[in-house]
Parts: sequence; structure tokens; C-alpha cells
Amino acid sequence: MSTIKVSQPHSVSIDEARAKVQGFEDMVKKYGVSSKWSGNRAKLKGTGVSGSIAVDPAAVIVELKLGLLAKAAGIKPDLLKKSIEKRLKAAFDGEEG
Repeated sequence: MSTIKVSQPHSVSIDEARAKVQGFEDMVKKYGVSSKWSGNRAKLKGTGVSGSIAVDPAAVIVELKLGLLAKAAGIKPDLLKKSIEKRLKAAFDGEEG
């Protein structure tokens, strides 16, 4: 099982940060991954993948665990991590302007 962890620093309010994460959530939904929020944390669950999104005062942290089904489907952890980093960075670029 592979684990991917991405942290995206931010300087906006928790509510604003959570709103910016919406684009990432929309992306993972395309792959059959659902999110369930409880406060500032979401649990992610899908076929061959589980994880979480945490929106903290200074960072958004995404952690995914890829199971055997994800590996069998050809999901490459290093490419997925880069994609997540790119999407989170794009969501927070220009956050103060």
C-alpha cells in the first residue's frame, strides 16, 4: 500500500481555504472518490483509495492511501502526488491578491 501526503501552506481563513479545496474535491469525484466533511476534516473513500483532507489554520493537508486495486488500475503514486500538488498550488496561487 502506498501513502501520499501533500501539504499546501496558506494564509487565508479556514473557511476560504476549505472553499479553495472544492476544485480538488471535484477532481477526485471524477475517479469515484467521495468526501464526507466533519468540521474542517474530510474523509475520502473510493475503490482502492482512502484518505483525508485536513484544513488547518496555516495549511491544507491531503493524505491518500492507495490499495492494491489502485495499483492494479495503473495509478502511479508519484504522478498522483504531483497532480495533487499542482492542483492545490493552483487553488491557492494569488490568494492574497
